[in-house]
Amino acid sequence: MDTFITQQDYKVVIGDQALKVVSQVSEDNKANAEREAIEEISGYLRPKYDTVAVFSATGDQRNHLIVMYTCDIALYHMAASSPQKMGMDIRKERYERAIKWLEGVQAGKIVPQLPLAVDEDGELTGGMFAYSSQTQLRNNW
Repeated sequence: MDTFITQQDYKVVIGDQALKVVSQVSEDNKANAEREAIEEISGYLRPKYDTVAVFSATGDQRNHLIVMYTCDIALYHMAASSPQKMGMDIRKERYERAIKWLEGVQAGKIVPQLPLAVDEDGELTGGMFAYSSQTQLRNNW
């Protein structure tokens, strides 16, 4: 699952030199931040979507917004751990935008093209449920 994000994916949201600075030139820091980002995103998506399938996808089979937001969240975590919090303003802004999108997905207001979660019988497990009841009767006798 650690290879969901490629070096090329980061080029959409940050330059090569800035990425080296933010990741403190450590592949371990970058890999850890990516794992944290994937788990953070999974926490929002897991109730309805098959996050193993989402993050196991490769190349063009990946959802492009999920790729971008994974990069943004990973970069936010990398920047937060950097000594001078370099570039933190833009990282925070992009992180907050990613979280807002994820909250919209979680609330059902945004419906991304992602594989739905199913149980071992192939039945959907993360469906939306609406609970209601009839209006309470108020009888005065």
